[in-house]
Amino acid sequence: MTDSSVRAIVGLGNPGAEYEYTRHNAGFWFVDQLAEAYRADFRVESKFFGVLARIRIGSTDLLLLKPGTFMNHSGRAIQALAAFYKFAPEQILVAHDELDLPAGAARLKLGGGHGGHNGLRSVHQHLGEQYARLRIGIGHPGNKDLVLDYVLSRPSQPDLRAIEDALARSQAALETLVAQGWSKASQQLHTDPAKVVKKENKAPPPP
Repeated sequence: MTDSSVRAIVGLGNPGAEYEYTRHNAGFWFVDQLAEAYRADFRVESKFFGVLARIRIGSTDLLLLKPGTFMNHSGRAIQALAAFYKFAPEQILVAHDELDLPAGAARLKLGGGHGGHNGLRSVHQHLGEQYARLRIGIGHPGNKDLVLDYVLSRPSQPDLRAIEDALARSQAALETLVAQGWSKASQQLHTDPAKVVKKENKAPPPP
């Protein structure tokens, strides 16, 4: 994947005030953060079934999309965007909540299965599986029967702070992705910040 390959970042989530602060909207949180950081405004784009903003990182123009189709039909909006701009799947970075990662973790991934995530399942149906993903950890309730209520509820304050930290690191990784490429960005994001701090604070060896 080259440094200039990503052209659009799509956040997955559910529209409406009742869902705004729920874990399932972590993808929306990421693109909202980018829009705020780069002073961009979202505008309704009916042909993409959602709201769209444009940002520029360095010399690279990027589109930000929040589908208004609800999570289970996210692929419809993404397919419309890809068809209009003639984007290949790997040029689209889909940001989504990830049960299999703890709150505070985030990972970049290219291709693969949907892991039971209904938003990704819809993207697979409309786009295939070779798109890029930003997996934003929200943790797991510990029982699959609790997952629906868990993702549609607000995170605890400690988890929220951890997720916000992961989003900040994800933004920094995106900027690295644009400037230096996928490998550098992945290495940066996947490095455990706790280990980095521990290494930096390690006392020097005795003389």
